Amino acid sequence: MPNVPNPDANTPLTPEEQDGLIPNLATHEELNEWERDNILQARQWALGDRQLTRLEPMSESYIRELHRRMFDQTWTWAGTYRKTEKNLGVSVADIRERLGQSLGNVKFWLENKIYDVDECAIRFHYELVVIHAFPNGNGRHARLIADIIAAKCGCPVFSWGSTDLIPAGKTRETYLRALRTADNGDLKEILKFARS
Repeated sequence: MPNVPNPDANTPLTPEEQDGLIPNLATHEELNEWERDNILQARQWALGDRQLTRLEPMSESYIRELHRRMFDQTWTWAGTYRKTEKNLGVSVADIRERLGQSLGNVKFWLENKIYDVDECAIRFHYELVVIHAFPNGNGRHARLIADIIAAKCGCPVFSWGSTDLIPAGKTRETYLRALRTADNGDLKEILKFARS
């Protein structure tokens, strides 16, 4: 089993969560590649015309189903809310309530045109990152949800720095810095980054 995750990339997993790894992989790079392939399949499903018109991405069941599809070939717990406290995110006991509030927020923002579509999607993305509902994959899941909301509203998907955000590097650091700025209520950097 690879050392999951690498220290500068993701939220640490408990030994029990690591035991949920489905494929037999030797390195973190192999895990990243395996997850990337799994996520690409989920992305194709989610952004397909039929799914965009038929399903409601701003529902609790969709949030879980999307995570499940993104990681169902990688983790046995895909689509299941975390059961352990992490170094970030709300407490386990607050996940469902906070997610419900965030879903209500994004629906209200869109229906009442409180913000433009980009800002609604990015605000929701940020709230999902803060909630950190799943043991792992929260940032990738939140970015895909933002893309889905944009596409469902007839806007282009986001470019997210036009590169892979998983490995440590300048682009990932820019993304993380933009999230930290959003922690202080300023979403300008994350909005700009999402379209960069």
